Amino acid sequence: MSKRASKLSRRRFIANTALASTALIAAPYVRGANAAGKLSIGFWDHWVPGANDATKQLATEWAAKEKVDIQIDHITSQANKLRLTASAEAQAGAGHDILHFGSWWVNEMADKLEPVDDVMAALIKLNGAVNPTVRYLGQKDGKWMAVPATTGSQIKGPCSRIDLMKQHAGIDVQAMYPAGGPPKADNWTLETFLKAAEACHKGGHPFGIGLGVTADSSDTIGALFHAFGAALVDAKGNITAKSDPVRQSLDYYKQLMAFLPQDVSAWDDATNNKWLVAGKGAMIMNPPSAWAVAKRDAPKVAEQLWTHGFPSGPKGRFAPFTPTFWATWKFSKNKPAAKSLLAYLSQPAAVEKMVAASNGFDLPSFANMTELKTWAEEGPPKGTLYHYPNPHNHQILSVAATPAPHAIAVQIYTHGLMCKLAVRHFQGEAMEKTLDYAVKELEGYMRT
Repeated sequence: MSKRASKLSRRRFIANTALASTALIAAPYVRGANAAGKLSIGFWDHWVPGANDATKQLATEWAAKEKVDIQIDHITSQANKLRLTASAEAQAGAGHDILHFGSWWVNEMADKLEPVDDVMAALIKLNGAVNPTVRYLGQKDGKWMAVPATTGSQIKGPCSRIDLMKQHAGIDVQAMYPAGGPPKADNWTLETFLKAAEACHKGGHPFGIGLGVTADSSDTIGALFHAFGAALVDAKGNITAKSDPVRQSLDYYKQLMAFLPQDVSAWDDATNNKWLVAGKGAMIMNPPSAWAVAKRDAPKVAEQLWTHGFPSGPKGRFAPFTPTFWATWKFSKNKPAAKSLLAYLSQPAAVEKMVAASNGFDLPSFANMTELKTWAEEGPPKGTLYHYPNPHNHQILSVAATPAPHAIAVQIYTHGLMCKLAVRHFQGEAMEKTLDYAVKELEGYMRT
C-alpha cells in the first residue's frame, strides 16, 4: 500500500471510529427521560480568529441531533473575565451547565463539580491515555472532575528563528527537529542552550524569555527546574527549597539571564510574542500564537520560525504543558446532556476540526491524537508545527511547581515564585538568602 493510500485509510478509519464511538458514548447519557431540554455552555473566547466557529458548529450539530436547546457563550479570558465567571457561578450555585476551566481551577472548585469518570473512561479507551500532568490537574482524590479541553491546551516550547540560530549559534533547528520524522536532538542540552543564548546575544538577537509574574514565565522556569530535578515543595508537602537541584537551577538561570534582554523581569505574556514578531529575538518559549501573528503581520519572520522541543537536563527533557478543561457543575439541571456533549467534543473528528480551526494552536491531551494533518501541513515553512504536539513522545509534559500538593503548587505558580528567586539571585543576592526568602514565602502559602 502506498503512503498516500495508507494515510487516506487512516483518515477514513478515524472518521468511522468517531461516528461509531459518538453513538456508543452519547447514547447512555442522552436517551433517558431527562435527556432533552436546555443546556448552556460557556466556551473560552479563542485568541485565534475563526476558532470559535469550530466549537459553536460542533455544539450546534450535537444539539440538533439530540434535540437539545442550547445557549452558547464565548467568554474572554482577558481581564480574568472567564475566571471571574467561574468563581461567581460556583458561589451562586447557578450558571452555565458546562464551563471552560483554566489549568488550575478544577481542584480548587472540585466540590462544586460533577464527576466525569464515566466519560473519561470511554474517552481514554477511544483516544489513548492522558499524561500525569492532566491527571494531576483534572482529578481530585482519584476522581475525574473535568474533561481535558482541546481548545486552549498548549505546550510552551521553543519557537526559534531558523536563520538566526544558524548564523549566530551554528544550530540547524530543522535538522535537529525534522518535519515528519523523530528528533535528532541528543546534543540539545541545557549546556548547548546556554551557549546558543550567549551566541545569539552577542549577535544582537537575544532569546526572549520572560521572568515576570506571569504564566509564560512560570511555565518556562518550571520546565527548567524539572530538568534539574528541582522542586520547592515535594509531593508530601515538605519544603525542599534548600536543596542542591534548586541551587543548580538558580545558578543556571543566573548565567542565562546575563544573555537575555535587561528588562525580562518586567515582561508580561505578550512581550515575548512582540519581541519575536518584531524580528528582535532568535527564540522565545511559546505556543504557535506568535508564529500565527507573524504569518499575518510579519510574513518574512514567520517563514523563519520553527517550533521544537525543550533542551534536556540532568533529569530529562521536560516541556511546559498547560491543559485546560471542560467542567460540569453539580447544580447543572441537565447533567446527562452535558456529559454527552463533553464526550462528543472529544471525538477524533471533533478534535481534528478544532485543531484545524486554531491553525494548530490547540492540543488534545490524549496520546493517540498527536499526529493530525494540521501540524504536518501548516506553514510557512511547511512542517513548522510538526513537533509542537510532541508526536514522538520525545519529552515529558509537565506543569510548573509539581509535585507539590495542588493548593501549594498553584500559589508557587501564580505568584511567580521561581522567577522571583531567579531575579533576586541574578541581581546579586547570596544564594542562601534567596533560599531563606523562598522558605518564608512557602510557609506563608501553607498557612493560607
